[in-house]
Amino acid sequence: MIQKLLIANRGEIACRIIRTARDMGIATVAVYSDADAKALHVRSADEAVHIGPSPAAESYLVGEKIIAAAKQTGAEAIHPGYGFLSENVGFAQAVIDAGLIWVGPKPSSIEAMGLKDAAKKLMRAAGVPVTPGYEGDDQSVSRLKSEADAIGYPVLIKAVAGGGGKGMRKVDAAADFEAALESCRREAKASFSNDEVLLEKWITSPRHIEVQVFGDSHGNVVHLFERDCSLQRRHQKVIEEAPAPGMDEATRADICAAAVRAAKAVDYEGAGTIEFIADASEGLRADRIFFMEMNTRLQVEHPVTEEITGVDLVEWQLRVASGEPIPLKQEELSIDGHAIEARLYAEDPAKGFLPSTGRLDDLILDSSIARIETGVEDGDVVSPFYDPMIAKIVTSGPTRGDAIEDLKAALTHSAVSPIKTNKGFLFECLDNGDFAAANLDTGLIARAGDALLPAENPSQEVIDGAGARLRFDYLDWDDVNSFGPEAALLKGLYGFRLNVNPKTSVTLWHAGQAYNAQTDGEAQYASFSRPGAQVLVTERGHDRIFTSTPPRGSGAASAADGAILAPMPGKVIAVDVDEGDKVTAGQRLMVLEAMKMEHALTAPFDGIVTELSASEGGQVQVEAVLAVVEPAEET
Repeated sequence: MIQKLLIANRGEIACRIIRTARDMGIATVAVYSDADAKALHVRSADEAVHIGPSPAAESYLVGEKIIAAAKQTGAEAIHPGYGFLSENVGFAQAVIDAGLIWVGPKPSSIEAMGLKDAAKKLMRAAGVPVTPGYEGDDQSVSRLKSEADAIGYPVLIKAVAGGGGKGMRKVDAAADFEAALESCRREAKASFSNDEVLLEKWITSPRHIEVQVFGDSHGNVVHLFERDCSLQRRHQKVIEEAPAPGMDEATRADICAAAVRAAKAVDYEGAGTIEFIADASEGLRADRIFFMEMNTRLQVEHPVTEEITGVDLVEWQLRVASGEPIPLKQEELSIDGHAIEARLYAEDPAKGFLPSTGRLDDLILDSSIARIETGVEDGDVVSPFYDPMIAKIVTSGPTRGDAIEDLKAALTHSAVSPIKTNKGFLFECLDNGDFAAANLDTGLIARAGDALLPAENPSQEVIDGAGARLRFDYLDWDDVNSFGPEAALLKGLYGFRLNVNPKTSVTLWHAGQAYNAQTDGEAQYASFSRPGAQVLVTERGHDRIFTSTPPRGSGAASAADGAILAPMPGKVIAVDVDEGDKVTAGQRLMVLEAMKMEHALTAPFDGIVTELSASEGGQVQVEAVLAVVEPAEET
């Protein structure tokens, strides 16, 4: 068995691996960049080695530094986690060549599945059904355009080296193809250093179904059933669950058998995921489920599989990497209940889900009913250099409905401040009627639109409850009348209940300074005390801060309506206009790259660009004025 393990990653996955390794008696080594010097994964590991500046390209993506850190500390093995170098063939081979154990599949397996076009050809040969499309070597614009026309619109452009939703564009009409191809290639080049693409027929009612597979060096391959990752926003997974709703046993047997064939075709060892796209227009049917790609690593959403199978997949990875066989045979694996996971991100749904960075003054995650996977704590900083995920919140229960209700409760009883998050958005997704009824496809979020955004203003119940909570800090708790003539304060052994109005009651507990509120007997929101006469209220998962007096600076002036501000720190990768240019409302002015994503900044109205301070390749800070557009004078 491995005695000392280096984790070539950061954040929640590094913490997750450290936890299992510690349970197995394996010493751990963390690596960190400048930005992560005080990060939780560094504090959690037995040892830590600094590997460079904050940008991932100068630290977490430099394989030589990571291998040197393993040698320096005497680590025998390297676990790559997911992302970064986890599917980098050259790094995997370099680890092996250095005499270290690679906790992952053989480099040949990664290479076979690393490029989507080659993988699809291999899967066809293995008898795995694949989506109709084009994976040819001719990458000219004219050839790709003609192939797209032949496939028929809508068509999907995908980077052959892509992953995580990057390098993907849906094209609805022939006229839009070339612009979408250019954007896709640019993003693929920046993310994967490879701008080649393939084309796939767009499935009109798609569900994203994936199967967890596991192989060992003794020739064994098993599956651990399927996950449904259909709830997506712009190809990024939002909520994942296992097993897939509506999957009958016959279809499950077919898709899982196909996944095992796919893994055997590349002589697979370790944890991997075979991703399928299903045409769910007539429910889940085996003859309408097609191979998309294989992820040759541990997936972000692996906890839901662990919850329904009782298996620790990281433990299996470490045992298989040490030369042991898979701990269980296929017939020993079964599904128990239902599990669901939500990805909590530092992003602002009200501003187009732009990333939100800064210090986490408040981070309260409810671990009483949920499994929490996180790499941050109170006081930590969400950096602009890396993926903005704060935590994964996972619940499980006997039924899908039970798991959903527990996850909604966990979101309600968690709070994050002052950073903006998608927590309220996650709650609304879970509460959506189609999602609750398992009427799923990858377009559900787009169709629901603004209905999934948290309400702009708090409810009257929340306002009343917040006011009541703030009065607790200033008034005599023994004097019921001090809470107003309509209030009734009931004292108990552990706290107080305040009946705010005929429909709403507030309970304040002595311990923890937290209160819960009920409206007509149903839990609606939770709240947490903050310094400075403030209370943080979570209503339907959305966090709001109330103060007894308006905070200073709340009326600070903003830039003029025509000022184009940087919504976050980032790099300007394209500037489309010059000073003096006439522009129309919605016209793209420039493109900002941040958090591994592209963000187009557009003209707010028809006018003239009177100032332009941004230049291609320049780094900008949040709220920097990049350009000014003034309305054109009427003639």
